[in-house]
Amino acid sequence: MCWSEKLILGAAVFFMAVVSAIPSYSQYRTDGGYAGLYDSETVTALKKHLGYLSSASLEGRKAGSDGEKAAAAYMYSCLKDYGIDMLCPQDGDLFGISDGGADTLTSRNIVGFVQGYDPDLRDRYIVVGARLDNLGTNTMTVDGKTVEQIYYGANGNASGLAMMAELAGKVATNSILFRRSVIFVAFGASSRTHAGAWYFLNRSFSDSGNIDAMINLDMLGTGDRGFYAYTASNPDLNAVVSSVSQELQPVLPELVSYEIYPSDNMAFYEKEIPSVMFTTGRYPEHNTPKDTWGIIDFEMMERELEYIYNFTEALANTGLELAFDASSLPAPKPSDDDVYAYYDCDQRPMFLNSTDPRQFLEKWVYQYLKYPKEAVQNGIQGRVVVDFIIDKSGNVTDVHVTRSVDPLLDEEAVRVIGASPKWRPGRLNGEKVRTSMSIPVEFRLEKNGSFGINGRALKK
Repeated sequence: MCWSEKLILGAAVFFMAVVSAIPSYSQYRTDGGYAGLYDSETVTALKKHLGYLSSASLEGRKAGSDGEKAAAAYMYSCLKDYGIDMLCPQDGDLFGISDGGADTLTSRNIVGFVQGYDPDLRDRYIVVGARLDNLGTNTMTVDGKTVEQIYYGANGNASGLAMMAELAGKVATNSILFRRSVIFVAFGASSRTHAGAWYFLNRSFSDSGNIDAMINLDMLGTGDRGFYAYTASNPDLNAVVSSVSQELQPVLPELVSYEIYPSDNMAFYEKEIPSVMFTTGRYPEHNTPKDTWGIIDFEMMERELEYIYNFTEALANTGLELAFDASSLPAPKPSDDDVYAYYDCDQRPMFLNSTDPRQFLEKWVYQYLKYPKEAVQNGIQGRVVVDFIIDKSGNVTDVHVTRSVDPLLDEEAVRVIGASPKWRPGRLNGEKVRTSMSIPVEFRLEKNGSFGINGRALKK
């Protein structure tokens, strides 16, 4: 074999070795076969983190599940490998919460620490957090076969976790530049009223009074649609955002005065800790099985990461006292546009003189729900989760599916709920308010060919 043939053969072997070394997440990827060869180190790392955290093996990372536990173990390993001092055991800081019944599920927080250099400020903390869990799975039946849908949560919130892992690595590498210490937390059971954040602040971290500010990373993978910073209009945080934005940055967030998505920063507000949430906002695939690798803009994530790192450094080094400004939060008196959660109302909405949502299901939804014939023929069944708003006049508005099974069942659930008679509206501080509710609508086929719910026959 001549030298030129050997050279060509060697190049081919090298190329195949490089390709084989690239992680395979083909079921989630939509980029070209060779595009990964040109990724930066940061993009490659983001793809690795997000590919695992949104993989089918984690089954949607439901709070308390093995998938959430595996995601926690992955984050622990990442932070430790990046030189972060871990403040929790390898299994995480465990805590139990009620699953709505007699049982208790176990979730966990993963907590790491980078010490600041300033003797006067290193015992003051900036907390960087990202929610760990997602919706999990949903079981449905098609043609008599059980099919399990996975809510992969690539953007919600594998993107935030991936961002936090890379941010932690950059902070650890440049720790000599940080006056305050920085704590990184992957919050478990965030979907359960931000339970992990509450546990961290009230049970596991004894120095919560020394936390000067919190940075929340939630849904950061769709930056082509926008990049936002929500500070609850805190003037000190706004000043830091403005200062950082005046310097040359790869991307700038839009400072917004409205809360785009309820997340773990809310638990910090309750402790009167100034907080900022970075997010790329809501997106059509949110809380659906379509929230996969294919919707993520990794190059934009890399630019967001650089801005968030610069912001974190500026926040850790600021001379401002970062006071909590309660007046910047929404006023107790509701405005016409505010929407309040069902359980936050002093007087909850009532249907047929009952505040129990089951009354609405039994007396209206399951009385008038019609099982779509095509769905019956194809053996489709499952649970559709529908959100809606009860306005100040008691009308049901803004009906939409947040957990899908099949378009046939989704449309029928929306139709019935949208046709609801008036409710008695909810009240807060004596004022009528717009109230958001979430209802699970079950479609079940029986073995004998009939269909119904809890023994109740449904109409064809």
